[in-house]
Amino acid sequence: MTLPPFSQNVIAMVWDFDKTLIQTYMQDPLFKRYHVDGGTFWKEVNSLSEYYSKRGISINRDTCYLNHILTYVKAGIFKGLSNRILRECGKELSFYPGLPLFFEQIKKSIEENEKYQKYGIRLEHYVVSTGFSETIRGSAIAPYVDGIFGCEFIESPAQPGFSKEAPIEPEQEISQIAVAIDNTSKTRYLFEIHKGSNKFPESIDVNSFIKQENRRIPFSNMIYIADGPSDVPAFSILNSHGGSTFAIYPKGDMNAFKQVEHLRQDGRIATFGEADYSEKSHTWMWLCGKVQEIADKILKNHADSIQKNASLPPSHLSS
Repeated sequence: MTLPPFSQNVIAMVWDFDKTLIQTYMQDPLFKRYHVDGGTFWKEVNSLSEYYSKRGISINRDTCYLNHILTYVKAGIFKGLSNRILRECGKELSFYPGLPLFFEQIKKSIEENEKYQKYGIRLEHYVVSTGFSETIRGSAIAPYVDGIFGCEFIESPAQPGFSKEAPIEPEQEISQIAVAIDNTSKTRYLFEIHKGSNKFPESIDVNSFIKQENRRIPFSNMIYIADGPSDVPAFSILNSHGGSTFAIYPKGDMNAFKQVEHLRQDGRIATFGEADYSEKSHTWMWLCGKVQEIADKILKNHADSIQKNASLPPSHLSS
């Protein structure tokens, strides 16, 4: 008898990062460290598409900033920028109220509940970002997440004729892009989490065919939390496959409020809340309630399955 590969008893909360977990952009500590004006940098990035189009070159608007970072390195403005420095910048990030405690609280609410323990139900946190993985790894949230998917840099590129046994070079400046994630390719990582290829890369590829009932985390067991229109592709995947979607906006920001309200009206998200993860806040209650709802559904499915697969015990026959 072939056993199913997964019990589908895992809940996944998948998080955007900038403006969802932190108030600003994760690159701000980097700019501060090198005395670079962030406004000027982003203004240049926003002009790159027009600049290159005049030369007949089309660029990816979401990820072109990565090359501009490398241009600053090459120009000596970000002299010595390494992955270690990117991690150190993560220590300077300030999170919204209630974080990172909320990540631990909501996980414990499931995993320390006896009725859920009986069926091995648990919760995992993932961050999927167009920002720097290393900066997220260096932040206060890192110990509480089960996976980080973001943009990555290479410090010492493999040279022509390299061998797998070549020694690892000492720390150098970043010089190449290893992974570039844009707002559309975020959806790839939803499928990795869904199928389980992030946990079993040696056995499962994100493009592998796996029957729905054999995938590690059904989309219906997922919640995607982000701040705005740039996350519409990921919101759409969850909405079309029975998952849950929640948008975040900064307290008191009317423009941000209108933006997420339009997303709700257009059916892009289920609902939204203020960027406050403190206990008993609206966002805290909605997310905790949704996680419990999913856990109860998983519990019921497993209990029903056990009952359906167990025959009635023998009994005495009446004369």
